[in-house]
Amino acid sequence: MQQKITALRYQKKNRRRVNVYLDGDYAFAVQEIIAGTLCVGQELSEEQVAELQGRDLAEAAYERVLNYLSYRPRSRAEVQSYLKRRRVPEELIPALLERLENVALLDDDAFARYWVENRESFRPRGLRSLRYELRGKGVADSTVSKVLTELDESESAYRAAEPRARRLEQVDYATFRRRLDGFLQRRGFNYDVVKEVVERLWREIHNPEEVEVSP
Repeated sequence: MQQKITALRYQKKNRRRVNVYLDGDYAFAVQEIIAGTLCVGQELSEEQVAELQGRDLAEAAYERVLNYLSYRPRSRAEVQSYLKRRRVPEELIPALLERLENVALLDDDAFARYWVENRESFRPRGLRSLRYELRGKGVADSTVSKVLTELDESESAYRAAEPRARRLEQVDYATFRRRLDGFLQRRGFNYDVVKEVVERLWREIHNPEEVEVSP
């Protein structure tokens, strides 16, 4: 059965949504962008109404995702999980993810690089911790490995430990090593890197000719 659009009216409390009236009665509401494809006098079948309502659900979900992405980049798995939490119908999710990928708002390679660069800038971590974090975000192992090959773990460990090492200037070597070892290992740096960086920092802080470093 066909019904005629008799009015298209913006909602008073949400000017981005438009109420659609069919044969004089309120029928449903859609996003403004969808309402722009409609006009008074147009006739709609039940199937067309259902299709418009489906498009409206997808558009509303897309806008929510844009807001979710505005705080920081997200992995594909994070966005997929978010859409499920928001109870977006399963059949709409693949198209939403593809739409985001097509406009470069969803890119796991770029996300992984962002995550590592952010850590490097504010809280350096070892390869083990970064790999664990990225896997937890749903990033594929191949992508994680590719991004982490670009990282100099020794320099990351040095930058992470250097401020703390300066605060330990007055302690003996055994205490210095124990405290920095624990700190760096908790950050996910491997043993060889930790040993190298601890000794490097000790030498920089103390005169190697006057201070004997035990093995």
